Amino acid sequence: MRNVTGLVLWVLVSLGAGLVGSQFMPGDWYAALAKPSWNPPNTVFAPVWTTLYVMMGVAAWMVWRVAGFSGARGALSLYFVQLVLNGLWSYLFFGAHLPMVAFFEIVLLWIVILMTFVSFRRVRPAAGALLVPYLCWVGFAAALNYQLWRLNT
Repeated sequence: MRNVTGLVLWVLVSLGAGLVGSQFMPGDWYAALAKPSWNPPNTVFAPVWTTLYVMMGVAAWMVWRVAGFSGARGALSLYFVQLVLNGLWSYLFFGAHLPMVAFFEIVLLWIVILMTFVSFRRVRPAAGALLVPYLCWVGFAAALNYQLWRLNT
């Protein structure tokens, strides 16, 4: 029962970061921006992010299950840092309308995700593998953020 409860809690923590970020929706400001031709439709973002948050939660649970908080303090600390940065990006880009600042922040987010991936992989390789799609998506999001900044300045 502890394992199931732990899994649910880790997934809820991850989805909580998504909930924080979802408070800052694209809105009219984003709709008015010039966008590159490869900008995905808005309907793509919610299912992709939901899937990624669930995968992140499962990955964190796997690390916690193997090593606990004390045995994986560094890896799980990085995990929480990247969750905070993840939510902060939504505020910076959609809430504060600061695409340049959001770009530099998302680059930092990508670096922390990479560090989390490496740390998770050391504890449980499958947990690291679950972060690969997230790392790729944030890399794509960073490129998109850069193009949106460039096209609209």
